[in-house]
Amino acid sequence: MDQKQIVKQMVDIQRISFSNGFDAIVRMQDQAEKMANSMMAQATWMPAESRGAVNEWVKIYKKGRDDFKKAVEDGYKSMEDFLTTTNAATKA
Repeated sequence: MDQKQIVKQMVDIQRISFSNGFDAIVRMQDQAEKMANSMMAQATWMPAESRGAVNEWVKIYKKGRDDFKKAVEDGYKSMEDFLTTTNAATKA
């Protein structure tokens, strides 16, 4: 088996592992958000400004999380493109 093919398979395994782990973390964070929203709904003493701040933090956090995933996926795509072009160049 070609070494580049082995490296490509390793990158694919890492990509799948990252995706699965990231999805599990997203599910945990979404569940924690639901619990926090439930607690805030029951906390009548909490001012509306504080609730707004928490909701804004959640939006910012989700955007950062999505940006991080996109950056990692772009890195995997770049690596895959590099391996594909390198593999095509050595065959030619």
